Parts: sequence; structure tokens; C-alpha cells
Amino acid sequence: MANLRLTLTLALTLVFPVPAVYRQQVPGLFVTFEGGEACGKSTQLSRLVRRLEKLNRPVLAVYDPGSTEVGAAIRQLLLHAKPGDSMRSETELLLFAASRAQLVGETIRPALKKGSVVVSDRFYDSTTVYQGFGRGLDLAFVRALNEFVAHGCRPDRTFLLDLDVAISRSRQLRRVRPVGQQDRMERLSDEFFEEVRRGYLKIAEAEPERVKIVDASGSEDQVEEAIWNEIHGLLF
Repeated sequence: MANLRLTLTLALTLVFPVPAVYRQQVPGLFVTFEGGEACGKSTQLSRLVRRLEKLNRPVLAVYDPGSTEVGAAIRQLLLHAKPGDSMRSETELLLFAASRAQLVGETIRPALKKGSVVVSDRFYDSTTVYQGFGRGLDLAFVRALNEFVAHGCRPDRTFLLDLDVAISRSRQLRRVRPVGQQDRMERLSDEFFEEVRRGYLKIAEAEPERVKIVDASGSEDQVEEAIWNEIHGLLF
């Protein structure tokens, strides 16, 4: 099995090389939001989009998985459909990758080429930490798959909304939704999410220019200002 993973990893990185200069060839800006459950990603994404729209900047918000017809169907299977309860970790990894491949090719890359600011609720860092660190899948293979699927479409800036797992659980309990309606990922253990958080912090440590850690325990206004102060220099 180890030899098979190595072979597949080499195939993805050598047979399908990623064009390293791709992000330098398009005029748009690609921003992603990452973090554990209930850290406020969707709220902050919406706030950033509103501020950009007020400045008349062309902006597109997307969700990974989702934001295409193919992605929406995969998202339903991954997070909400009953058959997903028996899903293997490897299947989960490949489905997230399939949704992202569609999202990049159909939506993100064309918008960047037009000069838009693309703001995404999750991207490939989520796969690295959830399926790599959390599920324990081979990290080298996960990263090679991420590169293959993104095909050079790398975020210019990633905001990691960092939040203690205990606070995350407390926020989830306050969400207004029907009883028992957590999605399949939200139902995972605290130990799993501790690994997810550890993975995110390791990525931020390895890529400090791209990944900016934002304390998500503050108020929504405080978090918004921290994000705006950081991204302002990229926009103007």
C-alpha cells in the first residue's frame, strides 16, 4: 500500500506538473478563509465581500465544496446524505478533490482572469488538515493531490480564524438549527478537531507570508477589522 501511494504521488507531481507561475499571470486576487467549526468563516467572508462591493471592486464569493452544480451534489453527499455515514476516509478525500477541481476550472480561474477578487470559504488547506492531519491519510499524497486539483491556483492570502476547540463547541450549541442536524464533519470528536487545529497552525508556521492567523475569539467587528487591516495592502 505504501508503494502504491508513493507511485500515485509521483504520478501526480511528475506526469501532471503544476505551472508554478500561474498566479503571476492573472490580474485577480484570491483570498481564502480557513479554520475549524464555528470559527466565523462565513460571517467574515460576507463582511469582506460587502466592504469590497462598497468600493466597487468586482468580487465573487465561493464555497468549497460547492458553488457549482457538481460541487453542490458532492457537498450534499459529503455532509448531509445518509450514505455518507459509511464513507471511507479515502473516498472523502477524493470527493473533496473532485468538487474543488470543478470549482477551480468552472468558477475560480475564470473570475481571476477577469480581475475579480475571489473569496473562498475553505480551499485546499482544509483538505490537508481534515483528511491529512485529522483522518491520518498520507500527507505527501494529500498535498500532491491538492496541487494537481488546484493546478497552480494558489491563494494570495489565507486567513486562518483560530479558535479553541472548547469555544468552537460552545458556539455550535448556540447555532439555530433543528436538533440533531449537525453535518457529518461537525459530529467528529474533539480529538479530531484538536488535530485539525494543530495542522492549521503548522501550515501557518510553514507559510507565514500567505497564511495570517486571526484570533477568532474576539467580537465579529474586531475580527473583521483585523482581516481588513491585513488585506488592505493587497488591494491598494
